[in-house]
Amino acid sequence: MPHNASVPTRRTFLHTMTSAAAAVALPRWSGVAGSESRAPADRIERIGLQLYTVRSEMQKDVAGTLGRVAAIGYREVEFAGYLGEAPGRIRDLLDANHLTAPAAHYGMDAIEAGLDTTAATAKVIGHRTLIVASLPMRQLQTLEDWEQMAARFNAAGRRAADLGLRVGFHNHDAEFTPVDGARPFDVLLGETDPALVEFEMDLYWITKAGHDPLRYFGAHPGRFAFVHVKDAGPPPALEMRDVGAGAIDWKAIFSRHTQAGIRHYFVEHDRPGTDPFASIKASHDYLASLTF
Repeated sequence: MPHNASVPTRRTFLHTMTSAAAAVALPRWSGVAGSESRAPADRIERIGLQLYTVRSEMQKDVAGTLGRVAAIGYREVEFAGYLGEAPGRIRDLLDANHLTAPAAHYGMDAIEAGLDTTAATAKVIGHRTLIVASLPMRQLQTLEDWEQMAARFNAAGRRAADLGLRVGFHNHDAEFTPVDGARPFDVLLGETDPALVEFEMDLYWITKAGHDPLRYFGAHPGRFAFVHVKDAGPPPALEMRDVGAGAIDWKAIFSRHTQAGIRHYFVEHDRPGTDPFASIKASHDYLASLTF
């Protein structure tokens, strides 16, 4: 099915993209009131996983992989393709492992031209938000192109709302490179209707781009229902790392979860190494012990 092919394609595209932000230092995260003023401390109640992280295992054994993900302690998952499994079968596996899948990644075509089929699948599995995983950046060369894309998101959001669903957008770093003097990410945030379009902030890629998520939380409160949680090593490489093994200040970010509107936290690692289960366990265990 087309969803399975779309994810590696957009990842390959991004991995080959050169980024001036690679040499930018990590943002200086703004501090918040100390834990002594926050009683009791917050923590993530339901840690989620973007299943692209364990794609090599999903390709071999969907049922077994979901079972191991649940055994580690994850309670939510986000799909990036269903590997040929029927929606009913996916839902049965989720239920058997006490997992939910509040969102899934799709291509824009599946949300526009294919919305009826996509919505039917989403409702069986239990998705509430259809998130556009990436956009055709080579076709978005002008500010007008991005304004038109925002209008398309609004239109898709209206149609999805009629079906009881919402539409979202997941960023990478390229959306922070100015086009005609404006950042595309800012254009999408500013010109989409908050009642129709949600955002999934990828906290690694915004860091890679040299920007501070806290500034976006303050400027656009409530817009970021979902976050992708993956860590970044020190500059200039800013290599992707398991959560807790890098330099991102998770306490500072997650302490602003109410302002941001965060409801779902999905661990992800694009290149988890030879043992993706070890990677997702390390990230899960760090987040399970984190208070903020």
